[in-house]
Amino acid sequence: MEARRLIAALRRGDTLPPEAIAGFVRGLADGTVSDAQAGAFAMAVCLKGLGEAGRVALTTGMRDSGDRLRWNLPGPVLDKHSTGGVGDPVSLLLAPALAACGVYVPMISGRGLGHTGGTLDKLEAVPGLSTQVDEEKLRQITRDVGCAIVGATDRIAPADKRLYAIRDVTGTVDSVDLITASILSKKLAAGLEGLVLDVKVGSGAFMKSEGEARALAEALVATANGAGCPTAAFLTDMDEPLAPALGNATEMAVILRVLSGDRLAAPRLHDLTVALGGRLMALAGGAEGEGEEMIAHAIASGRALETFSAMIHALGGPGDMAGNWRSHLPNAPLIRDVTAPEAGHLAAIDGEALGHAVVGLGGGRRVETDRIDPAVGLSDMARLGTKLGSGDLLARIHAASEEAADRAEAALREAIVIGDAPRINDLVRGRVDP
Repeated sequence: MEARRLIAALRRGDTLPPEAIAGFVRGLADGTVSDAQAGAFAMAVCLKGLGEAGRVALTTGMRDSGDRLRWNLPGPVLDKHSTGGVGDPVSLLLAPALAACGVYVPMISGRGLGHTGGTLDKLEAVPGLSTQVDEEKLRQITRDVGCAIVGATDRIAPADKRLYAIRDVTGTVDSVDLITASILSKKLAAGLEGLVLDVKVGSGAFMKSEGEARALAEALVATANGAGCPTAAFLTDMDEPLAPALGNATEMAVILRVLSGDRLAAPRLHDLTVALGGRLMALAGGAEGEGEEMIAHAIASGRALETFSAMIHALGGPGDMAGNWRSHLPNAPLIRDVTAPEAGHLAAIDGEALGHAVVGLGGGRRVETDRIDPAVGLSDMARLGTKLGSGDLLARIHAASEEAADRAEAALREAIVIGDAPRINDLVRGRVDP
């Protein structure tokens, strides 16, 4: 179907044949579809939707618009994706834990933009490490180490890259159909045999309500399974940071403490990692409870730490990260304690505001070209519901200057409420199974 006819049919609300959508995606990739036509298509999808078959066709078309990895490995090829939150470094803990259990994890990840942190930025807080590798290097690290956390090359889902750039400037980002296809096209191009989705809901997430989060989770699960990849999703709580730190080096420090056997450094982070890992192992044919036990043991035994250290070294980082990580992470020149002004419980946390405070410190991006200071951020965040006395620690600010620390402290105080003990949500607030 010619592009103009397809857009007109979509605007009328007609059901499009999957082959017509696939043809339009090919036009995105080879340039025969113009930017104006791509923008009109995105707007029509926002207004009328594609339906389940159309979402699958858009996803598989974008998946197949570039390189699609295929594997021949002695274990399942699995991955996880999060819709984004604050203080959420699950990928950095889950990938090496899965690899230590005999799973292979070619994890194509992204950078931070807006209030949420990026997995690649956190890893690159390690001096010398680069997550931009070619396909041959990705294959080598995945085969030899068991996991590789890297950025996408220009040859992975190029149609999605082009459509996303157009959506960003035409106000058409907010569409479940387009979000679903964008997320899944890149993940499925990695040749996965199973995928678990961590759909965040709460103050620190993009989806603030459970209804919004469930709608996205259901669309993602139905589309991924329709595209041939066994997939399940959890709806997880983001009314407070998952780890007690926000930033790049600060979150890496928490990850390495947990990998070194200190589960209490971030119990929610540890427990969600175990739950997601168990669900992935079940998608690969195992028992979910046994999978959870395997993931927990891989972390507690130190095997996941050894794997993580090997991956860091393979990506250009130091070779002694497992035993000497504190000396390799950068430190901010100024650390300031922020304390409670009065007694009470930590009753509410505006996670999105905290994320923006870290961006203000230089730990995130306002626009894609901004440079990140890996050392800045927050650490030692008090948990939601904590009983506080006047002068008790709320958080530590890691800043490059007194002025930056002043701004972050003001933002931090605005982002929290001290009052009565709050209702604490379950960590996993819902599930969507195939």
